Amino acid sequence: MNAKIKVLIVDDSAIVRKILSEAVSSQPDMEVVGTAPDPYVARDKILALKPDVLTLDIEMPRMDGLTFLKKVMRFHPVPTIVISSLSQASTTAALDALRFGAVDVLAKPSGPYSVGDLRLSLATRIRAAAQSRVMLPATAPPLPLLSLVPRREHPPIASPHAETMERLPAFSFHPSTVLAIGASTGGTVAIQDILLRLPADMPGTVITQHIPAGFSLAFANRLNTLCAMEVREAIDGDLLQPGLVLVAPGDFHLLLRRTTRGFVTELQQGPQVCYQRPSVDVMFASVAQAVGIHALGLLLTGMGTDGAKGLLALKRAGAPTIAQDEASSVVYGMPREAARIGAVDTVASLHDVPEILSETLRRHARSA
Repeated sequence: MNAKIKVLIVDDSAIVRKILSEAVSSQPDMEVVGTAPDPYVARDKILALKPDVLTLDIEMPRMDGLTFLKKVMRFHPVPTIVISSLSQASTTAALDALRFGAVDVLAKPSGPYSVGDLRLSLATRIRAAAQSRVMLPATAPPLPLLSLVPRREHPPIASPHAETMERLPAFSFHPSTVLAIGASTGGTVAIQDILLRLPADMPGTVITQHIPAGFSLAFANRLNTLCAMEVREAIDGDLLQPGLVLVAPGDFHLLLRRTTRGFVTELQQGPQVCYQRPSVDVMFASVAQAVGIHALGLLLTGMGTDGAKGLLALKRAGAPTIAQDEASSVVYGMPREAARIGAVDTVASLHDVPEILSETLRRHARSA
C-alpha cells in the first residue's frame, strides 16, 4: 500500500485546526501528522515531522503566514496550501503567497455549509499539492529556517523573470480570433508570467483558472495592474474584444456565445465538471462551438483531467492547441491527459509559450 500523505496544519485558531484536522483525517489516503498555532511551533514540527503538505493560515500572531512561507521556501520547501479569509487584505496576501511558492489557496471555513464543502475541496487540493513540484521564485539567498524574526511586511511581488523578459510586439491575428486559457494548480503564476509578456493589442481572451469564489476577483485585479491589456473578472453579458482578458469568477462556469454583437460571455452555476466549477472543459467546448477555427486553446499546469476533452473539441473545430510541458508544470496532470487523447498540437515550456502564441496566431491568420 502507498504511504499516506502527511499533512501539517498551521493556524492560530483552535476551531479551524480542529475542522481542518477532521477533514483531512476523514480521507483514507492522508493523515494529520501535527498541528501548530503559530510559525514558531510550525518551524520545529516541519523539521521533526517532514510533512508532505503544509496548510498555512495567512493571519497569525507573532509572524504572518506570508513571511513564514518565504522562509520555508528558502530553506525547507514544502508544498503549501494557503488557508485564507476573504478580506481584501487576506486575498491579496494569498495571491502574494502563490508568487512565493504556495501551490494553492482555499477559503477559510466560516459556517456549517462551507465546512461540509471544505471536506472535498481540501482533500482534492492536498492530493494535487502532494504531487506538485514547488516552483521557487528568484529571490535572495537561502535563510536558515531557524532564523525566524517576527515582522509583518508584504512587499510587492514581481514576476520571477521580470528582469529578463521583454513584452512581445503587437500580434498579427484574424479579427475574430479568441484565445482561451485553462489552468489549475500552479496556474495563477503561469498565467501571470504569460500575460506579462503579451502586448496590449492581443486577441480577446477568456481564462478559466481553478480558484475559489472570492479569490478570482483579486486575481483579475492583480493581473490588470501588472499587464498591458485590460483584465477583469467576467460578468454575464460581457462583450469580448481585442485587448480584453476576462477571468471566470470562482464557482461559475464561463462560456462564450456568438451573438449579433460579437462574442458574449455567459456565466452558469451548473453542476461541477471534472469536480470543478469553473471548468476548463465547459469554457473550451463553448469556445470551440462559438469561435471554431479562429480560436486558440492553451492548457496549462494542473492536476486532473479538466480541459483535455475541451481542448480536443477545439482541435477538432480547426483551432490550434498548445499545452504546457512537464518540466515547467507544477503538476503535469491536465496537459498530460490532453496529450494522451491527442488534443495537443504543440507542447511548450512556460517560458516559450508567449513566443509560440505569437507565431501560431500569425501563421493561423495567414491560413484562415
